Parts: sequence; structure tokens; C-alpha cells
Amino acid sequence: MKPDNDVKHESRPLRFRIITVSDRASRGEYEDRGGPRARQLVEEFMQGKHRSVEIESMVLPDDPALLRKELQRVREVPCDVIITTGGTGVGPRDMTPDVVAGECDKLIPGITEYIRVKYGADNPTALLSRSVAGILGSTLIYTLPGSVKAVEEYMSEILKSLEHLLLMVHGVDAH
Repeated sequence: MKPDNDVKHESRPLRFRIITVSDRASRGEYEDRGGPRARQLVEEFMQGKHRSVEIESMVLPDDPALLRKELQRVREVPCDVIITTGGTGVGPRDMTPDVVAGECDKLIPGITEYIRVKYGADNPTALLSRSVAGILGSTLIYTLPGSVKAVEEYMSEILKSLEHLLLMVHGVDAH
């Protein structure tokens, strides 16, 4: 690079997509509270950081094809982090972790394993979550249960390593 060339760094917003996966919420039978709580926790976490944040939220029914289509949309409309809420249990329509795991290039099992063990020690039903975390291209994806309490528990652990993981995914050695 020549000395007279100026290098200008322009920060872009950190882009999040929060997807609630719920038949009943998508039909308006009950209010989605998990997705809005995840959004609120992201906004609180990003306050005071040197980056702005853009958050897109949506509600989908428990439909594997619709979720797969939304995940694949990151190729056309990139985002940094996708957080899903709902569909992580063992019910007949719970398919979120299966679809997400099938789309990811890499899985990051440690974080969801840790969360299940940590919160399952006091609440054994927390061990029934099949949540996964992974990477699709350069997008981090986390599947959270739909309850507000579970969203709070998962997000408290996810946010601890989020910035470091974003650097790693983009090839930045911050060690």
C-alpha cells in the first residue's frame, strides 16, 4: 500500500435475526414472549458497545421448510447472529434443532451442553431441551427453548462468548 492511500474503517451494524418457531404464536393464539425477550436482552447487551445493532424479528409456524428457507436467506440477506426460540423439545412438531443442525456448516455443542447441565441441575426438565448452536457460513445460530425463563438462561450464557465467537468466525485472532 502506498503512503498516500488512506485506509478508512467503517463499522457496520451487528445484524441479528430472531425467529420464534411456534404454531400457536404464528396463528395469534397466544403472545410470543420468548422472541421479544431475546431481542430485549440483545439490545441491553449491545448498549454502550462501539457498534450499532439491527434486529429483525419474525414468527414462523413449526414448519421445517419455512425455517430452512429463512436460514438459507442469510446467503442473500446476511446477518451475524440468528436466535430461534421454540421448537426445541421432544413434541411431535418440535423440529427446530433438527433443521438448524442440518443447515449448519459447523456445530458448537459445548455451549448448549453446558447450559443444559447448569440449569438442569436445579430443573431436570431443562435437560429435555435439544437446543443446538452452530455456524452457517459466517452466521452464528442458536436455538433456544420458547419460555421466557429459558431464553434468559440461554442468553446469559451465549452473550458471554458472543463477541469472541464473532471474531473467530471472521478469522480475527483476538488471543
